[in-house]
Amino acid sequence: MEDERKAAESSREQKQETKGMLMTEGVIWKQILAFSLPLLVGNLFQQLYNTVDSIVVGNYVSSQALAAVGTSNSLINLIIGMFLGISVGAGVIISQYYGAKNHRKLSWAVHTCIALSIIGGLGMIVLGVWLSPIILVWMNTPADVLADSTTYLRIYFCGSLFNIVYNMGSGILRAVGDSKRPLYYLIASSLTNVVLDLLFVLVFHWDVAGVAIATIISQGVSAVLVMWNLMRTKEPYRVEIKNIRIDKRMMKRVLMVGIPSGIQQSIISLSNVIVQSNINVYGSAAMAGFGSYSKVEGFIMLPLQTTCMSATTFTGQNIGAKKYDRVKKGIIQGMIMSAIYTVAVSLVLYFFGGEVLKIFSSEPDVIRFGQEAIGIIVPFYLTMTVHQIIMGTLRGAGKTFVTMLIGVGNMCILRMIYINCLVPFFPSFHAVVLCYPITWITTMLMDVLYCWKAKWLPKTAK
Repeated sequence: MEDERKAAESSREQKQETKGMLMTEGVIWKQILAFSLPLLVGNLFQQLYNTVDSIVVGNYVSSQALAAVGTSNSLINLIIGMFLGISVGAGVIISQYYGAKNHRKLSWAVHTCIALSIIGGLGMIVLGVWLSPIILVWMNTPADVLADSTTYLRIYFCGSLFNIVYNMGSGILRAVGDSKRPLYYLIASSLTNVVLDLLFVLVFHWDVAGVAIATIISQGVSAVLVMWNLMRTKEPYRVEIKNIRIDKRMMKRVLMVGIPSGIQQSIISLSNVIVQSNINVYGSAAMAGFGSYSKVEGFIMLPLQTTCMSATTFTGQNIGAKKYDRVKKGIIQGMIMSAIYTVAVSLVLYFFGGEVLKIFSSEPDVIRFGQEAIGIIVPFYLTMTVHQIIMGTLRGAGKTFVTMLIGVGNMCILRMIYINCLVPFFPSFHAVVLCYPITWITTMLMDVLYCWKAKWLPKTAK
């Protein structure tokens, strides 16, 4: 009887093990695709509920309200970027422990990361509510947009705890190869946001405040669902409330990997804030036009960001399993899949972008500025394909400090040199937007050079 009981327990453990996805065996491109598709659909839903905010206020409130929501993205990314970077570091550590089947340290890492996300979320509420109006003024936000922008941001940051907990929880699931359940939770939160946006704006007439309230309620839904899953699972990454605490050694390791990613995201977001402040000079129509383009761009960039996340998980698991040849093959196959998509959607957006922009606003000036941004930026999306795959791979290998240096050096320092030293000689909306393709190209070149020349895989690799 005892042998039968042990056999049954072993069988249950094997079944539980299959809920995640070990990416250390099998056809590489199929594994990356199978992992990426649910993640992509989930990210599309996340982008959808960010975009719905703009569509609703752009069509049912005003172009100033559309500008207020659009100009908020770079500031949100700036303030939350550090903690999203830490969640990247957490995913790297967890994926390596999962690939190595070290369940004890896996559990330590999970509980430490959840504790960090709770502390970070509470801190972001205070920081975001306090800094939002100060930074908006510094960004040269026009007077006719400032009040709505402040309202939107302060309400948005009141939901920071939900945002950060969800991102950490979904990062844990992705690190063990489960990209499906985060998809389900994003679908639920996205549909909630769409319904509440329409209810709060069209029925209650809460305008910008309404879409912000809808967003934080929706984020609350996704956070509750992901935590409910992590607390109910029988997998080794199960979360138990009594065990949520900071393990200093594990925190140090997570932060050593995560802080460079966080610094990279925050500093690049800071450069985007400065770029946005230069766009704001050209008025609310330019803000609304560029904001509308940014929402459309989100749908183009999502698959690239998805393959970056996939590359991080794939690399982390295979390095944990000491299968280094698969890591190198994964880079090539991931790039090929991403490039096919990027070329196709770039052509569609380049030739039909004007029609897409009309979803957000019917005002000619808004559409004109959006089309100008499309014409400048879209031809260079392929450079981001290369960058995202290499960055994801290097992060999975634990080289987040290198990705930080490359990203910050090009997308922040070089971008700021261009904005402050060159744009003043030919000031225009066109010249400001051109900073993106220029710095994308230099980033890609440095990525390729490092990946080709440096010894970034463990020394035991052949």
